[in-house]
Amino acid sequence: MKRIYSDYAYGSGPRSGCWWDETIEAPEWPQLEGDLHTDVAIIGGGFTGVSAALHLAEAGISVALLEAHYPGWGASGRNGGFCCLGGSMISEKALSRRIGSNAASEYWQAEQDAVSFAEDLINRFDMDVDRHSNGETKLAHRPKDMEDLRKSAEAISASGVEPILIEKKDLAAHGLGGPFHGALTLPIGFGLNPRKYLFGIAEAAGNNGARLFRNAPVSDIKRLSETFQLTTPSGKVSARRVIIGTNGYSSEDIPDWLRGRYMPAQSNVLVTRPLTQEELDSQGWTSEQASYDTRNLLHYFRLMPDRRFLFGMRGGLQSSPQAEQRARANNRRDFEQMFPAWRNVESPHSWSGMVCIAKNRLPFVGQVPGHPGLYAGMAYHGNGVAMGSYSGMLLAELIQGRDRYPAAMKQPLATFPLASIRRIFMPPLYLARALADR
Repeated sequence: MKRIYSDYAYGSGPRSGCWWDETIEAPEWPQLEGDLHTDVAIIGGGFTGVSAALHLAEAGISVALLEAHYPGWGASGRNGGFCCLGGSMISEKALSRRIGSNAASEYWQAEQDAVSFAEDLINRFDMDVDRHSNGETKLAHRPKDMEDLRKSAEAISASGVEPILIEKKDLAAHGLGGPFHGALTLPIGFGLNPRKYLFGIAEAAGNNGARLFRNAPVSDIKRLSETFQLTTPSGKVSARRVIIGTNGYSSEDIPDWLRGRYMPAQSNVLVTRPLTQEELDSQGWTSEQASYDTRNLLHYFRLMPDRRFLFGMRGGLQSSPQAEQRARANNRRDFEQMFPAWRNVESPHSWSGMVCIAKNRLPFVGQVPGHPGLYAGMAYHGNGVAMGSYSGMLLAELIQGRDRYPAAMKQPLATFPLASIRRIFMPPLYLARALADR
């Protein structure tokens, strides 16, 4: 495998201390032993992969999923658990200018459909995912950002969705105590335990006949006459179709087409011990709303049902034990600055994971150009809970000959400039975004 970070980023170090690991045991997927033939092979056991496996298996198509490590190892088992609108990293106006207002509207509807899809999955399989929050709340960190939120509220109301605009003077009454200048709540989305959600989908996939394997990293994909051959340390898999669902943990050569077409970026999360009611009251944050602020390098946070507080931010740009510790310290620093009453509250759980960014700032779902039978779903820009699982379903449908998703998501991933050293652009980009947040 050829990856753009050091081996440390793809090992156990960054995910050590992940709170979700304490909440539910990982299922015991078997290891692949020997050769296997299947209709569809899936590389990656995250939201995209397990959702694709479920929907293919439900259609009676034989499917084998190959996870390089163990269930929940990657971003799907260590993210912030925000099942919300998202998947792109582009404004509505910018997208409309690029592809036209009708195509842009089609894409924004897909983001809403993704949230509804995840909710339907949870209900259909009766998953216990610690769901909470009525939509998602965006908090203005500057007065001028509140002006923008007021304009957004008007535009959203005109589209038929009823947002809730909260002025600064009313934040305390909503339990949103902090250095904010107002807020806007959209009644779409919710918080959940991502590991429980992932394992719920995986269990449903297995019950429907999907074969799920752990410790099966794919080191090579070869196109034979009618099939693909995937090589793993303990066996080979031949399949008529292949889905790549590795997202921020992709390899530059699995397949070669991916080289330079995605940008992994770190995100850090901490979780506190359970907070007492007195501690919650002292800060004035008693809401269970899944929330984030208006910064370009945003912070995301929520009070979970067990009274632990989750706080995350975009993390470091280097990968080493020392860099990881610095990123975790920065996350803790920002947590204390935003919620000063909790400076002495311990956060025993802290970890990081990779999000995936595309050059055009949109998710990609579809067939890999020039490679019939090879598909990919990736680049959710830190919002893969809903969009990742939705994309897995879309890929399953695409393999069955059904194409019902937005043109914006079909645009092939473009290559980043100076692809082999593209990470050098991240520090100045982050600096520019941080300066714009002031």
